[in-house]
Amino acid sequence: MSFKNLLLAYSGEASFASSLAHAIKLADHHDAWLTAAMRNGRPYFERLGGGLPTALRDQLRTAEQQEVSLVRAKFERAVAEAGLAERSEFILPDQLGPKLPSEFARHYDLIITGFQSDLAGEEHHAVNPDRIALYSGRPVLVVPQDYDAPVLADRVLVAWDGKRSAARALGDAMNAIEGKREVTLLTVGSQAEASLHDGVMKHLERHGVSARHLHKIGSGRNIAPIIEDAADEVGARLIVMGAYEHSKFSQDLFGGVTHDLMHTTRVPVFLSH
Repeated sequence: MSFKNLLLAYSGEASFASSLAHAIKLADHHDAWLTAAMRNGRPYFERLGGGLPTALRDQLRTAEQQEVSLVRAKFERAVAEAGLAERSEFILPDQLGPKLPSEFARHYDLIITGFQSDLAGEEHHAVNPDRIALYSGRPVLVVPQDYDAPVLADRVLVAWDGKRSAARALGDAMNAIEGKREVTLLTVGSQAEASLHDGVMKHLERHGVSARHLHKIGSGRNIAPIIEDAADEVGARLIVMGAYEHSKFSQDLFGGVTHDLMHTTRVPVFLSH
């Protein structure tokens, strides 16, 4: 799949700069369109119905419009400086209407975002990247806050457990994997899978990808830090992995590899469900 239509989903002021910078690098590299959007639901003052005085409601609406205008200005300035103004657009919340991020994200090849903000007042703008991956059917690239790399990754770590979502992530990310200088397939468990080299490794080889296999001992809640440490060990600047094999509720309540890694990763993570 060629990445020609990218969506930058706003995830809060703190992580916007890094996700925007990375999205611009991707759009330039793939000669792609870049669309930015701010919307994760109705503002809280609208959800309160008639419970607020009119003057206060108008004040909050004005502050909301000013916030959107500032984000739009940052986006338009950045794409203009990168020479991408003619292949970019900013979708205002009013244009999206009641659509959720996972709904309009289905019209794009790849969604780029950051960690979801938990600041009061930003929750209706800041998207949840794992929910987009779960409900949109599209891959999501999560860029850590303050992540800054001069070029796109040339070393990739693929977290492989042989399950459906891992296979989906590998297929969705193939355009980002092919042509890389180094690809490492990481497995984590009590012992390495004997048939690995007749399966996924051969699949990568037939795509022209020369990958090496790295196995680490571990299980349960230890897997996320093992993946991060392995990425550091091989110098990977991109992690590819499947999102969830259990319910989103259980992930939020009890944690899991996807949930844990998304909150601690030091490099971008490419997710598919």
